[in-house]
Amino acid sequence: MRFTRTIIIATLLLLPAPTVFSAGQQSDYPLLRKSIDPQLQHALKDALVELGLAAAVDNKTLAVALVDITNTSIPRVASLNGDEMMYAASLPKIAILLGAFVSIERGELEFTSDVRQSLTRMIRASSNADATRMLNLVGKQELIEIVTSARFRLYDHAVNGGLWVGKEYGKSRAYRRDPLHNLSHGATALQTARFYYLLETGRLVAAELSRQMKAMLGNPGIRHKFVKGLEKYPGVRVYRKSGSWKQWHADSALVESGKHKYIAVALAQSPNGSMWLSRTIQKLHELVVPTALASTHP
Repeated sequence: MRFTRTIIIATLLLLPAPTVFSAGQQSDYPLLRKSIDPQLQHALKDALVELGLAAAVDNKTLAVALVDITNTSIPRVASLNGDEMMYAASLPKIAILLGAFVSIERGELEFTSDVRQSLTRMIRASSNADATRMLNLVGKQELIEIVTSARFRLYDHAVNGGLWVGKEYGKSRAYRRDPLHNLSHGATALQTARFYYLLETGRLVAAELSRQMKAMLGNPGIRHKFVKGLEKYPGVRVYRKSGSWKQWHADSALVESGKHKYIAVALAQSPNGSMWLSRTIQKLHELVVPTALASTHP
């Protein structure tokens, strides 16, 4: 019996791996934090110096991650304060989006037209009422278990946190602040970038549900920060979620421009944060998309 079991295991190991993987499983895709590109890292630092934001990086009031996924199998990563956990306002609504689609995938939440519209308003218009509604449909504890699970690890003690939702989006009190930084709604730049990378490589939920998630992130209804900064570039498609509250400003996006594709995340604590992000995304765009192509108008 033991000999037979050994043969079966050996045979299974020789079988070709599937092309779609669940998050947390082994795959051909590398870890982003092990894919730092020295040239891109140097260029990112220079870009923020040119923008006059070096001090903000030094005092950790600005965190930025850039991931060139033009070739999804060979991501090129650069980040500054990438593991710095910051208050991120509405940006962590992408965790609620994930929680809803995991619940749909499990058969625990019916994907009705009403649910679809509510999720879309939560992302595109950043509706707090819809975010609170969907959070309660998923379940507050259930969402925490999803983002901290071995499957996703989108909040991970080993890397200083990540995406966290511990409060309804409204005037209610926080029900569970994140255990490392006591934030009600938090994020790190690299963990947020991982969310988009997992989505784009089909490792969050099933293929059709992934397509639905990405569609909801498209056609942003609020045209500021990254969206405003990218308006001057033709043919750009943006899938994003931002956040703002008082002096905290956040934006995150998967950007497609011709054959080029990248993920950008920026978190800022400054009254000027929105302007910082609009200017920063232009530099990030031109680090991935050749300048001549980026500035060419039809």
